[in-house]
Amino acid sequence: MKAISKWLSGTFLVFLLMACTSGNQSIIVKVDDIERKEKVLILVHPTVNNIKTFSYLIENRILSIPSNTKVVGLYHVDEVYDYTESAEYIHNKQLKNFKLLPVKKRIEEQNIFSVNGCTDVFTKIARVADGIIFTGGPDIPPSIYVEKTTLLTQIIDPKRHYFEVSFLFHLIGGSRDTLFVPLLNAKPLMPIVGICLGMQTMNVAAGGNLIQDIPTELYGITSVEDALTQQTNHLHRNYYTNLALDDKINWGNFHQIDIIDEPLKSMCSGKPWVLSSHHQCVDQLGWRLKSIALSTDGRVVEAVRHSVFSNVVGVQFHPEPILLYSRDEYLRFVPNQPSRLSYLDMYSGEAGEKFHRNFWSWFGRRFIEN
Repeated sequence: MKAISKWLSGTFLVFLLMACTSGNQSIIVKVDDIERKEKVLILVHPTVNNIKTFSYLIENRILSIPSNTKVVGLYHVDEVYDYTESAEYIHNKQLKNFKLLPVKKRIEEQNIFSVNGCTDVFTKIARVADGIIFTGGPDIPPSIYVEKTTLLTQIIDPKRHYFEVSFLFHLIGGSRDTLFVPLLNAKPLMPIVGICLGMQTMNVAAGGNLIQDIPTELYGITSVEDALTQQTNHLHRNYYTNLALDDKINWGNFHQIDIIDEPLKSMCSGKPWVLSSHHQCVDQLGWRLKSIALSTDGRVVEAVRHSVFSNVVGVQFHPEPILLYSRDEYLRFVPNQPSRLSYLDMYSGEAGEKFHRNFWSWFGRRFIEN
């Protein structure tokens, strides 16, 4: 049944792409089809939500990049997500500058940190890209960073992680093979951002590892009820979602961070309120990565920067959701309580709004300069 389902999904994608083709411009592209004369932003794991989010950021000039920029959604065909939904969304919304780039080359866990079937594709993508964004998602298989899997780690999409960890290893290198020549040696100023899972992927790619559950390993907390009694700055997700009392509550938690270094330090004064939804975090930093922001108690690494490729930055929080920029997005964090406030009502200006807008302004400038 699984094989039949996958065949049907692939068949639907073929018909969909035929319907979505205008002239010679298809939603699905190959890396050799991308012209270097265009500005190209690579969006890794282009789900409908991620496409919707970054389309909003670009259209509203929050992420200010040239209007003719090609946004290329990159993914591996063995991921569990159904990318026919993304193709249909791009077609229905007439997002002419958004394309999808599926990769079919074989990749396995044992060859993540070496030349593998995807190396040629990674090399071509790095050559045509002006910036790359790695997005959020589920837990990385701990076997990738040579640890056992704890009972609270959930592995739901291993092939996605093999692909993305290997891509970042190819881009920045890592301690698993210090003789490997990073692709960014040829483009050392290209901006690369890892968001939430993207930052964890960056750390693992560079040879670091992860704390697999923040409450149990850092705070000795083993129940949702005890987690909810902690001060908000110690909570990195909304644990009310575990209780299924209200399906309309927000998935994340707002908390402050301590910024200790550039490029984040120039983006605001004070300790901005950011949005997080994760239960894992960096443990040992990967090769050539340094911490540039911490949680207010100093226990969680909130942002990293590469010491050689200065525009490679990972953030453990989420600077991209539409709710951070729209007054129409009302927030509910406690079950069955009315929503009356937006993020901008609570944390406008220096409290957080300025920081998030400056973050994307920084990326946009580096993207244009590259």
